[in-house]
Amino acid sequence: MKNTPFTQKHIGLGAKMAEFAGYNMPISYSGINEEHQTVRNNAGVFDVSHMGEFILKGPDALDLIQRVTSNDASKLTDGKAQYSCLPNEQGGIVDDLLVYCIETNNVYMLVVNASNIEKDWNWISKHNTKGVEMHNISDKTSLLAVQGPKAVQYMQTLTDMDITNLKYYTFTKGTFAGVENVLISATGYTGAGGVEIYFEDKDNNAELIWNKIFEAGSAGGMKPIGLAARDTLRLEMGFCLYGNDIDDTTSPLEAGLGWITKFTKDFTARPILEAQKAAGLKNKLVGIEMIDKGIPRHHYKVQDANGNEIGYVTSGTQAPSLGKAIGMAYVTKENAAEGTEVFVAVRDKALKAKVVKIPFA
Repeated sequence: MKNTPFTQKHIGLGAKMAEFAGYNMPISYSGINEEHQTVRNNAGVFDVSHMGEFILKGPDALDLIQRVTSNDASKLTDGKAQYSCLPNEQGGIVDDLLVYCIETNNVYMLVVNASNIEKDWNWISKHNTKGVEMHNISDKTSLLAVQGPKAVQYMQTLTDMDITNLKYYTFTKGTFAGVENVLISATGYTGAGGVEIYFEDKDNNAELIWNKIFEAGSAGGMKPIGLAARDTLRLEMGFCLYGNDIDDTTSPLEAGLGWITKFTKDFTARPILEAQKAAGLKNKLVGIEMIDKGIPRHHYKVQDANGNEIGYVTSGTQAPSLGKAIGMAYVTKENAAEGTEVFVAVRDKALKAKVVKIPFA
């Protein structure tokens, strides 16, 4: 297993550790519910240094990004970012990712999922027919996500950059906690507000920044948070998790990602997805809320009142902010309307649930 620059910090703080995407990662510290509520109501710090970062440079960098991603990156200017995905040749999803515009039409950073770093690198390289300069900076890039309604308040004390007024899906770059060339963005995965802090792991930067962050926020109640609470937080917001809700076999349109699928440009599998849209979607990713007692789990079958299989659960949990069990599931279009009664097959029981609007929180 790989370590992040903060692995020993997590162990020293008593975190429950486990393998995730090949890394030794903190799953929880004090418990999922408490950590979840800390982020929803105050601020928490996630070590997400396992994520992948690629730099694409040169006059054809934008052209390459446009050809391999579904969203329209030509809309980006310096300091802006967008959510996108890499469609495969069958109309499925290689990965979902963030595209950061460092220098318009010339320099971009792609942030990809930890489990897909090699896969994504190979996929983009395969389509790099014009010699775009590519750098995989994943191993030397550290990333801390400071999330929660008070996160920016705490972090603003560590920089002269104006992060208090940083708009959603924008970023800035400068000195943070005395370290130069730190990129701070507002592209959070929790729905609770906050920032993401990218920096190169050299000259003891990781130790310094970690300590400064907690000096700024711990007196106010900020705490380190594990990946388990990150999952419950993102699920309450209805954000997709690669490998659960989307993968190589799922359509971005059926996953509710039509808003990042722009047919105003050419990209991989565009004709397939256009045809799918024209014909009408067969399935749809929806939110479900349990009525009977039980938690919908990944791959549980979803049935109609007659016991016919109409889909499957992709993600589910007991939502700490809501006090109820929720999940996401692909169901047939006929059963996707809000308020539709469905049943989740849990062992030998069919537990009643209903289709609800996303986000849940």
